[in-house]
Amino acid sequence: METNTVAIIGPQVSGMAHILSHLANQLHVPMLSFTALDPGLQSLQYPFFIQTAPNDLFQMIAVADMISYFGYREVVVVCPDDEQSRGSIIALGEKLAERRCRISYKALLSPESLATSEEIMDVLVQVSLMESRVIIVHAFAAVGLRVFDIAHRLGMMDKGYVWIATAWLSTVLDSTPVSAEKADSIQGVITFKPHIEDSARKREFLSRWNKLSNDSIGLNPYGLYAYDTVWTIANAIKKFMDSGGVISFSNDSSLNGLGGALNLGSLSRFDGGKELLAMILKTNTTGLTGKIAFNPDKSVVRPSFDILNVIGKGYKRIGYWTNYSGLSVVGPEILYTRAPNRSSSNQRLYDVVWPGRTTVKPRGWEFPRNGRPLRIGIPDRVSYKAFVSKNEKTNDINGFCIDVFLAAKNLLPYAVPHEFILFGDKRKNPSYTELVSMINSDVFDAAVGDIAIVTNRTKIVDFTQPYTESGLVVVAPVKKLNSSPWAFMRPFTLSMWAVTSAFFLIVGFVIWILEHRINDEFRGPPKKQFITILWFGFSTMFFAHRENTVSPLGRMVLLIWLFVVLIITSSYTASLTSILTVQQLAPSIRGIESMITSNERIGFQVGSFSENYLTEELNIAQSRLIPLGSPEEYADAFNEGRVAAIVDERPYVDLFLSKYCMYQVVGREFTKGGWGFAFPRDSPLAMDMSTAILTLSENGDLQKIHDKWLNTRACGLPNSLDSEQLQLKSFWGLFLISGIACLLALLLYFCSIFHKFKRYFPQQQITNISSSSSSNKRSSSSRSVRIQKFLSFADRKEDESINKTMSRSRQEFVASSSVTERNGAGVYPDHEEGQNGN
Repeated sequence: METNTVAIIGPQVSGMAHILSHLANQLHVPMLSFTALDPGLQSLQYPFFIQTAPNDLFQMIAVADMISYFGYREVVVVCPDDEQSRGSIIALGEKLAERRCRISYKALLSPESLATSEEIMDVLVQVSLMESRVIIVHAFAAVGLRVFDIAHRLGMMDKGYVWIATAWLSTVLDSTPVSAEKADSIQGVITFKPHIEDSARKREFLSRWNKLSNDSIGLNPYGLYAYDTVWTIANAIKKFMDSGGVISFSNDSSLNGLGGALNLGSLSRFDGGKELLAMILKTNTTGLTGKIAFNPDKSVVRPSFDILNVIGKGYKRIGYWTNYSGLSVVGPEILYTRAPNRSSSNQRLYDVVWPGRTTVKPRGWEFPRNGRPLRIGIPDRVSYKAFVSKNEKTNDINGFCIDVFLAAKNLLPYAVPHEFILFGDKRKNPSYTELVSMINSDVFDAAVGDIAIVTNRTKIVDFTQPYTESGLVVVAPVKKLNSSPWAFMRPFTLSMWAVTSAFFLIVGFVIWILEHRINDEFRGPPKKQFITILWFGFSTMFFAHRENTVSPLGRMVLLIWLFVVLIITSSYTASLTSILTVQQLAPSIRGIESMITSNERIGFQVGSFSENYLTEELNIAQSRLIPLGSPEEYADAFNEGRVAAIVDERPYVDLFLSKYCMYQVVGREFTKGGWGFAFPRDSPLAMDMSTAILTLSENGDLQKIHDKWLNTRACGLPNSLDSEQLQLKSFWGLFLISGIACLLALLLYFCSIFHKFKRYFPQQQITNISSSSSSNKRSSSSRSVRIQKFLSFADRKEDESINKTMSRSRQEFVASSSVTERNGAGVYPDHEEGQNGN
């Protein structure tokens, strides 16, 4: 650099790049590297350092995306403890955390290539004792190959393991021939390779390279990036010179006296360094690696990787990764022509041949081989021991919850060594929140029992699928229900009474219209006809109507209505019977709503989450809450009047009510939840146990376990004492059918009447009659006469109406003709029109 340098290509490793970048900043000399890819070198601290290949941040994102794609939650990382790896592993941890995954263990080796075989052996033995079987190797090629060789000798390249190597492995496979022994040690490994777009220019260059090297050295993607890096600097310098730039240097006084033997004071600052840097960052051309350009943060545009699966002495491509759309089996060139899509449904890879030459995806974890069984915390209950209890004679832990856990464990495809550890002081029920928190503090590896799944607990542990439903309910004493003289009104709501009464009147009126012209029982003076409508409509309630219906339409309407009446009266009778006989008891309170607004004392079970729920969610004062420990204490508290109600979870309440019959659940279940088994966050065992619990539920074994421990008979009282009134919404379909039948019958009836009216009163006859009026009253008189005739026609009995209509029509026609001849004007006197209308 003493010879007036304008740009630097290199260094090869990130550790050296961190040091030299400071000097490049001081001398304003752009430094370009295609192998020093530490994400930290991209920071604003190093403005003159440019990475011309995708840096390790993008490769770590690709690794994290693949880990998440296969559903793994924990990984082990094997890497040297140096600058080359440290920044990349930090980036990997961050990207895994964004996907709810994590690095469970970092197996660190000596820096760079200094790790010995003995050191690698010790590290891998420690890794084999870990729970995670997903191992990522990020190292130099020499160290990485030795890691796989020793892992193969330790039996860690067999079924059950997942091995992922970063791009170093693909570089080895592309550059040098692999011996059969080395190939055998890396079978099933997944690795990454920077994606290079295929082009005629690239194929031509590779052909020239193979001829030059006599096919002795393969050219990996980083060799192509090296070629493009040289041309990037050359083109930038040419543009710098073409734009009038001058290559000149000046002394930097701040370097005088620094460096000692390094003689840093002899170095000169490049005056056009910033302009040349800008020219490099504005590069927009096409090279052997594809498009050459830089983002505003100095990273290369469109970073992408091929995902490879090592098989035999080579590999097969199982997909691609791009920063644009994540994992895909479609090439990046095609993806960039589409809209970005990183949805989980769009992520896809081809099938993988895993270590052990199997296509079955490994589970990714095993129980640690350190000889320690799973420590399971069990609540040491002093009441409701049907759920969890210890047999004092045999020291066995049993109960409903324990049997569910053991049955689910037996369905797992692997052994789960475990030991139950009781938690509690044997004087009162333990705090379940404290029990769950001890998993987070590594006192227990899991917790099994009647543990409610509530929000504050899910923040620190993972729960399995609920194995039983559980919600908070209110229990209260019941008392005799005082009878009421208006009890007969209780089966129906007010709206139901109103609509039912209205339909009795409507049906009576419709039947009267349909029967009036042909049935003498529906004829007579207006007062009699009105009474007939009322009587007939309401008498159908008891099927006691004495009037016969003779018209087909009337019979149809009546038949449908009688069916509706039958349903309504039967429902009314059943509801009234229930009110007057079954529900002779009523609770002293009506539910949680009435408890919130009152000042009554409320009991709760010691150790349950109900205390926190009542105080924090419902804002009930702590002074109103009375802790109770057993069903016997519940009953004593009620008898002594210390509590007005008790709030507890449904399974406990069911057991309590099976023994104490003078108490009942009142109101609704005001929380919904369930009981589950607790495990550490992101524990794969929680997921497998959830699947096993679902299997127990589907095959009926879960119900059998429930019946074994909790199938106790209740006292015979209903669960809820709230009388359910019959609502209008339960019968609106019947009323709709009846209403449609009435409207349809009326429509058909009036169409028939109008047709008969037109037949016996033609328009010409009415026009002749109305023509006797004065000219200015002709139109209104015609309509009035026709309406009067229609109403008169509809009111008469059908046989009389026809005869009288025909006789009167003939008389009016003769009279009309004689008057016309006599007057010559064709107009009737007004008094004759009035006589004809009578």
